[in-house]
Parts: sequence; C-alpha cells; structure tokens
Amino acid sequence: MSDAMTERNSWQAMQRGLAQKCPACGEGSLYKSYLKVADACPKCGEELHHQRADDAPAYFTMFIIGHIIVGAVMTVESHFEPPLWVHAVIWTPLLLGMSLFLLPRIKGVLIGLQWAKRMHGFDHEDRATLPPAGKVTA
Repeated sequence: MSDAMTERNSWQAMQRGLAQKCPACGEGSLYKSYLKVADACPKCGEELHHQRADDAPAYFTMFIIGHIIVGAVMTVESHFEPPLWVHAVIWTPLLLGMSLFLLPRIKGVLIGLQWAKRMHGFDHEDRATLPPAGKVTA
C-alpha cells in the first residue's frame, strides 16, 4: 500500500486539533488568529485551507454548553431561588467564557477528523492516481 493510502489515526488527529495544533505533525499552529485557520502548517507544510468546518463548531459548542448551563441554572434555581439579576450576573460571563474557550478547540477537533478521513481536499496525495477532471479513461 502506498504512503498516500495509509490509514491516518483519527483519535490522534482529533487530539492534535483539540490542542489547536496541525493534525499531521502535531507541532505547527492550526490557527493564524482566533478562528482563522492557517493556509498551511508552519512546521510541516501540510495544507490546511481545505477544511470545511462551517457551522458545525458553533453547533457543537452550543449543544455542549447549553446542556451544562441549563443544568446548572436549574440546580441553582431549585436550591437557592435567586432573583433574575443574580442569574444574569452568574451565567452570562460563564456562558461567554466557555463559548470563547471551547469554540476553537471544537473546530480543531473537526478539522483533525476531516484531515484523518481525507475529507474536503485533504486527500491531496491520492489525486496523483486519479485522472484529471473532465477526462474519461477507457
């Protein structure tokens, strides 16, 4: 089996994405700013601009944080019954902080998974064996 067709470790790539590192080498930074993915890894040169995380990171972030915050709000309300302004003071900064912390990490996990599964252009090594677009082989 050629090097281009070897299996990529999904868990390792996702862990590297969680650490906001290149899914290929685990050393270069995945982002050039808060959520802007680098075009290529500064260490190994792996092209990263192929990623198509789109709205999935925001959805998963809302899903995770929603379950945590709603459970915590209900617990505090049932035990202490604080006024609404206390809820706003407690939960608003917590919600914002958790969202800002988790969003790039979840996006990194999804990019790592895309890289490991050779999705959305991350299969570039395999293209050498495919005919050019529009060409039909007999």
